[in-house]
Amino acid sequence: MKSDVLLSVRDLRIAFDGVEAVRGVSFDVRPREVFAVVGESGAGKSLTARALLGMLPSGATASGTIRPDLSAQRGRRIALVPQDALSALSPVHPVGDQLAAAVRSVAGVSRKEARARAVAALDRVGIPDAARKARAFPHEYSGGMRQRAVIAMATVNEPDVVVADEPTTALDEEHRDLVLRLLGERREAVGAALVLVTHDMDVVRDHADRVLVMYAGRVTELGPADEVLARPRAPYTAGLLASLPGNVPAGRHLPTLPGTPPAPGALPPGCAFAPRCPLAADACHETEPEPQQVEGRLIACHRWADVPHPFQETQRATS
Repeated sequence: MKSDVLLSVRDLRIAFDGVEAVRGVSFDVRPREVFAVVGESGAGKSLTARALLGMLPSGATASGTIRPDLSAQRGRRIALVPQDALSALSPVHPVGDQLAAAVRSVAGVSRKEARARAVAALDRVGIPDAARKARAFPHEYSGGMRQRAVIAMATVNEPDVVVADEPTTALDEEHRDLVLRLLGERREAVGAALVLVTHDMDVVRDHADRVLVMYAGRVTELGPADEVLARPRAPYTAGLLASLPGNVPAGRHLPTLPGTPPAPGALPPGCAFAPRCPLAADACHETEPEPQQVEGRLIACHRWADVPHPFQETQRATS
């Protein structure tokens, strides 16, 4: 593994009853970077992220390699910020006790020292009167404070990698920005890489260093976020970007990707995106494209060279 790579994933496959939901995904995560994983629901992005933590659902089988394997050191070298903060916290223990237990699980410190670290962690994420609130139960916290608490929980032991699985879903813009700011601050403070699972391309634009775009369990496009967003080379990536309100001129219809993603057990022949793609040719319906290095990024598309910019023109012409 290269010295500038913190985590290396190769040919990751995740299946349920023999049906693959993640199909041959490979990527690297570098120190201190924000690595975003995006795609529609069912793309396999959350499964991919949870494989890093060794937290796959019951019934899932995985193959491929993840190096180093940090799952046995969950909480110390790799940690999770889940989507649902309330379900991540035990309802029957004070929040401070839960953070202190996380500290003691990886550090040989006294209960007093663990408690002090827990209070300090709550204070760092902006929970007011942290010593008092450490004695409160999760249901006594507001939704925003619970989000802060799970960020404190994930970063209290200064892990190498923080995985945030859709941490801003269902949050308004103010709370979304707060969560992302806190994640950024803690990432910088502890020197961790952040793997950010999201469906929000605006979040990617504002926060990511590199982005992995997934569709039907595979890599569609992977590269520097600013380059991918400025000039997408995969039609699926371009379609996601074209549907953002900020990318559509005033007075014009907001384009959407037609159709829906296929179920893992019902993939079409060839490229899984071909039935929805306005650029699809015969080869796209016959042969699944393999990821290839193009212009400093990884792309799995037969028609990458023909993706226009802006992509809206092609969508309007084929709608």
